[in-house]
Amino acid sequence: MRGRLVTVEGGEGAGKSSVMSALRAAIEARGFEVVQTREPGGTPAGEAIRGVLLDPSHAICAESELLLMFAARAQLVRELVQPALARGAWVLSDRFTDASFAYQGGGRGLDESLIAGLERWAAGIQPDLTFLLDVDVRQGHARLAGRGGERDRIEREREDFFERVRAAYLRRAAAEPERFRVIDAGAAQDAVVRDVLEALDRAVSQWT
Repeated sequence: MRGRLVTVEGGEGAGKSSVMSALRAAIEARGFEVVQTREPGGTPAGEAIRGVLLDPSHAICAESELLLMFAARAQLVRELVQPALARGAWVLSDRFTDASFAYQGGGRGLDESLIAGLERWAAGIQPDLTFLLDVDVRQGHARLAGRGGERDRIEREREDFFERVRAAYLRRAAAEPERFRVIDAGAAQDAVVRDVLEALDRAVSQWT
């Protein structure tokens, strides 16, 4: 039986890490192998591309950013995602193609039809289930500030950029309600995790 591709999306400071950990534990508790990955990255080539993309010292135009994202994604799909799904494993990914529609489409203003073409050609797959952790932009940035450390190239963008990212995510979720589960990530962490796991249970019950 083919495995499932489950993705977690959201803007900066949405709390994806804790949700990823909870999802992995819940899926493994059901007896499935879980392959966890992230975007951009997940393979040696993808991690090298990630370093270029997030380095604040690089001035990267929107078109190059989009193509680099899909270069890393194409490698991830062929090297990790497709083989895992074929053997029945579940792939749990911190972001996937929806992130390009949000960040390079909504944030950068690139044509969504172009991104959709790259999605079909370079990725060739869509998630079975996507959790969108939706949080107010200012609240997310306050969380980032609380973590400390240097911000990467994308995290340094202006607030209006992230407002466009959030709006694009929500539009995409509204257009595909059968795949997306929108979670209020502004709530307390335990409440967010509870909502995610309940949504996972409902999705799995529909698949079996």
